[in-house]
Amino acid sequence: MKIDNRQRALLLAALALLALLVADQVVIEPLRDAWAARAERATTLRKNLTEGTQLRQREAALRRHWRQMQTNALPDNSSLAEQQVLKAIDGWAQECRVLVTGITPQWKRDADEYRTLGCRVDATGDLTAVTRFLHAIEISPLPLKLESVELVALDANGQNFSLGLRLSGLVLTPGGSR
Repeated sequence: MKIDNRQRALLLAALALLALLVADQVVIEPLRDAWAARAERATTLRKNLTEGTQLRQREAALRRHWRQMQTNALPDNSSLAEQQVLKAIDGWAQECRVLVTGITPQWKRDADEYRTLGCRVDATGDLTAVTRFLHAIEISPLPLKLESVELVALDANGQNFSLGLRLSGLVLTPGGSR
């Protein structure tokens, strides 16, 4: 059986298409995947470079903020730290005309480098007094963080409120001791 020119051309075209398919699967597809992975890696590296540059630009401010945090941290003595926080809460309450009905301190060791003094504070007062009290806590130089705030109206008119706070204070332990 003799293959004429037409059949030979069709066979060559089929073989060429088969070779292109194999080349696509074996060479072109892996190269495309490698190129996409390389482009993604380059994007990630550019993003990391930008973040690193911004961090270096903010280094002085971050170091200043860290020194301030270290300076304002609660003392590494449990009773002194509690006394400092309780005295501050009492001062804010008097200044803002809020009646503190309960304070429950609780110590928690988070890591070797620091501990936290958690406090549950219950208070009552009108809306103005309660908001001033919260603002006083927020702007305080003490390392206190409001974890949660519960505000409940005690009367139908919304004139008197009950405030429940959970806050934590930072105690840095030098050298990871204690």
